[in-house]
Amino acid sequence: MIINHPLLGPRDAQEFTYLGDANLMNRPYWLSENALKQFHDYLYLRENPAGEHRELWFHEQGDRSWLVVTRNISTHEILKVELARDVALANKAANHVQELVQ
Repeated sequence: MIINHPLLGPRDAQEFTYLGDANLMNRPYWLSENALKQFHDYLYLRENPAGEHRELWFHEQGDRSWLVVTRNISTHEILKVELARDVALANKAANHVQELVQ
C-alpha cells in the first residue's frame, strides 16, 4: 500500500505505524460535568465500520509526522491523507466557532 504523504510524496506503508481511529484526537475535556463517562467512551468504545474510515498513522521511519489517512477498509483504497496537525487545528477552529454561536 502506498501512502501519499502531504509533504514527502508517495511512501510505502511499511514506513508507517498504524495507531488507530482518528477520533482519538478528540480527547474529552477532563473538567466537564460528565468527564468520567466521556473518558470511558473515549477509551473503550470504538466504531468498527466497513467502508470509509479515518485512521491515525505515524511516519516512524521518515519525518516522524502524524497523518490522518481516510481509507476504505474493504478495498484499502486511500481516499485522503492529511497532516494530523492541520486536522487538529481545523477541529479546534470549528469548536471555537460553535462556542461563539451558543
